Amino acid sequence: MSHPCLSCGACCVSYRVAFHWLETNGPDAVPVELVGTLNPREVAMLGTDQPQPRCVALAGAPGSAVSCSIYARRPSPCRELGASYEDGTPSDQCDRARIRHGMVALTPADWADSKGGAPAPPLSSR
Repeated sequence: MSHPCLSCGACCVSYRVAFHWLETNGPDAVPVELVGTLNPREVAMLGTDQPQPRCVALAGAPGSAVSCSIYARRPSPCRELGASYEDGTPSDQCDRARIRHGMVALTPADWADSKGGAPAPPLSSR
């Protein structure tokens, strides 16, 4: 089973991704060319501070096949926003984003593989 986020991307086209500018500092940091300044301490991923957000790092078509072009370097809001039931608990943000884009909310069953309900293996890259 592939990770449900790889066929979703709803969060990446629903929310502003704002974070402290220090997350753009260093070799493993968010690339500075992909952010815009919000205020002296905060930046946001380009494209996410729009009426119809779409993160500049999102590759693919939401609801079909998507990935994050900077997954290993993604900012803290992206790292902290888990998919519903990925860790066994629901995520209101995930559910709202999916529903907003015509997808159903995830359930625990979405994390079971085809061999009798074992959890899906961890995601190594999106």
